[in-house]
Amino acid sequence: MERLQKLLARAGLGSRRSCEELIRAGRVTVNGVRVEELGAKADAGDDIRVDGRRIRLPESHAYLVLNKPPGYVTTRDDPQGRPTVMDLVPQQFRSHVFPVGRLDRDTTGLLLLTDDGDLTQRLLHPRHHIPKEYLADVEGTPSETQLRKLRSGIELQDGPTQPAEVMLVATGGGESRLRVTITEGRNRQVRRMFHAIGHPVRRLKRVAMGPLRLGELSLGEVRPLSRGQLAALREAVGLPPGVEAR
Repeated sequence: MERLQKLLARAGLGSRRSCEELIRAGRVTVNGVRVEELGAKADAGDDIRVDGRRIRLPESHAYLVLNKPPGYVTTRDDPQGRPTVMDLVPQQFRSHVFPVGRLDRDTTGLLLLTDDGDLTQRLLHPRHHIPKEYLADVEGTPSETQLRKLRSGIELQDGPTQPAEVMLVATGGGESRLRVTITEGRNRQVRRMFHAIGHPVRRLKRVAMGPLRLGELSLGEVRPLSRGQLAALREAVGLPPGVEAR
């Protein structure tokens, strides 16, 4: 038997955290019985339903990488009617894949989408320390003292950050480009870090997540992961490589 939220995530209902919200809301039944306890377990063969619709556990998973353009929100649905990253996903995948983590509306770059709940959970869990690499164009040129603050951890409103890797790449035209690698996933973290040292971010692009790199993917383009990319990503979070992709 497995925890119910894990089975729901495997069925493509979202991350385990979002699946826990489905359970808490009383929207899930197992063999006709409503379940609201997060410790509940079930078998893959049980009649598990969300809002009355039986879930299906896939025999294979979809893994897509998107080069997110600016102006799109990272969510499956937006109450305000703004464009979402799902508008860029091929139609055959839209019903079951979901974004792994978030990029804010103005941030571009690498975004992984999948219906593999196990992989999603591990990529987002802090204990795995999956590095996320960005290129940040900021106002002015930070001093070495300011960069050392970022490298040692800087105090933000929600507490101190973990040490970041920060390297100055180029300067000119009243701004600087820096390569930044963090292992946390706080809301707008990179932007807030540079704002805290007095050099607001003008443009931000994520170029890597663990071993997965954006490469030459065009802005707005979506591409399935290669077998090698998937194996490397799963190895990074301690999962075996033997999963079929569709």
